[in-house]
Amino acid sequence: MTDVIETDFIIVGGGSAGCVLANRLSADGAQVLLIEAGGRDSDPWIKIPLVWMRKFVDEGLHDWGYKSGPEPFADNRLIECVRARVLGGCSSVNAMGYVRGSPGDYDRWASKGLPGWSFADILPYFKRCESWEGGEDAYRGGSGPLHVRTGSYDDPLLEPVLTASAAAGLPTTPDYNGAQNIGVGKSQQTIKDGRRWSAADAFLRPALSRSNLKLQLNALVTRIVIRDGRAVGVRYEANGQEVEARAGREVILSAGAINSPQLLMLSGIGPADHLREHSIQVVHDASGVGENLQDHIASGVDYERTQSGLFRDTLRADRVAVNIPRAYLTGTGPATDFPGGLNGFAKTDPSEVVPDIQLLYSFVPRFAHVWFPGIKPAWVDSFGCRAVLLHPESRGKVELASPDPKERVRLRQNFFAVDADLAKLRKGIRYTNDIFMQSVLDRHRGAARLSPAEVADDDALNAHIRKTCTTVHHPCGTCRMGSDEGAVVDGSLKLRGIDNLRVVDASVMPDLVSGNIHAAVLMIAEKAADLILGKSPPSPVTVGGTP
Repeated sequence: MTDVIETDFIIVGGGSAGCVLANRLSADGAQVLLIEAGGRDSDPWIKIPLVWMRKFVDEGLHDWGYKSGPEPFADNRLIECVRARVLGGCSSVNAMGYVRGSPGDYDRWASKGLPGWSFADILPYFKRCESWEGGEDAYRGGSGPLHVRTGSYDDPLLEPVLTASAAAGLPTTPDYNGAQNIGVGKSQQTIKDGRRWSAADAFLRPALSRSNLKLQLNALVTRIVIRDGRAVGVRYEANGQEVEARAGREVILSAGAINSPQLLMLSGIGPADHLREHSIQVVHDASGVGENLQDHIASGVDYERTQSGLFRDTLRADRVAVNIPRAYLTGTGPATDFPGGLNGFAKTDPSEVVPDIQLLYSFVPRFAHVWFPGIKPAWVDSFGCRAVLLHPESRGKVELASPDPKERVRLRQNFFAVDADLAKLRKGIRYTNDIFMQSVLDRHRGAARLSPAEVADDDALNAHIRKTCTTVHHPCGTCRMGSDEGAVVDGSLKLRGIDNLRVVDASVMPDLVSGNIHAAVLMIAEKAADLILGKSPPSPVTVGGTP
């Protein structure tokens, strides 16, 4: 027997976009049902910034368990693709970085037949989202729900690395989300009072006291119910029961770049031939569903430190045993930050409109671990940087592996399928290496992971990239918006060909922005809320500054 419930709006996915929508739509008085496949974000590890994603990647916590590949142009490796299965979505497990991208990214979207998505149009939504520690100005918001701070991590190498970057042509910027996007500056993070500040903390939790907002956790949506070309609800499984929820106004998919196209295809919306392969009745032949998958891929260089940094002492077991509970209980101490420190955005080709490489500086090795004398030795300390390919030309795909909603989809990102991507990342690594070879770092720089000869040789550097590349966990584009026939949704995020159905998450992005995508997803959801409620958009805001 299927239970039936009635509501105005159904939001599928309690991640970043879903949390924003649940807040904004319920604030308008509508009845809202938010359905999340994962559980509550009550795991104490989620709140401690030092832990961040490595724990969730390495131990598979709160994760769907996706892997992309085997990747034919990356040594046939399976490359992990963490997607959170917990309230707050990836904002509950990510590295808490806050990056808007370049103004030129959104102007590029607008130029592709998407009026209303230029930087001038969407800047008010970015400002509405955030409460920036520096206060409101022309670029930044000062009173929004999402708290954003400058990273507090300090290291003796931080200032020398800034000096080296400037000597190599990458200036210091006081705010890469403000007037000067190009350059390197202290990382900005979604942390409040020493604890992770997720979308669930910022947007959803304050709204849960409203009687018109219902949250359903641990519920797997199995299909969208479509009648006569109109989405009328969804079916989901919870507590061993099948439930049908009916939406009087709209069904909104906010399940992310992997799960949103999966649910569309399970519901008969997608490439017709692929659906027939799985004996799924075609409701709407939408060839773009699951296509256009893209992600940021990175590889880098690192060097042994001639003197160990401060962080190695932080990870001594007896100190970790004190500082982890201290961070959770009081929001103070070393565990309230992690050793990233700096974030950079560069144009390796001055003719580019937007940055083509992001630089993720690190002052400890990625394999750093808890240690204790006489039991487990400490690691060899190092510093380095990953170069991130910001605008890959290669495209991948999300496909069904089975008509069973519990089966994981097949992912293939096709990293480096286009040779130009490999060439661009080589250039980015060499740019990064040039920074670390500046004389100001001579006394700090020990043995290099890659020799100068390997950095200079295309074949050797290609082999290094293919062997070591990792995703930066920014998949998008699989339900892209656009005005052409191949677009899955239009500029108002309505599904083309099906009424009362929208997609609001990273899957609608036409292409990647110049940096982390979490801030862009929040902005998309803020704008979507106005579109759904029929509200007039805020007036465009034109600002100057470096693109």
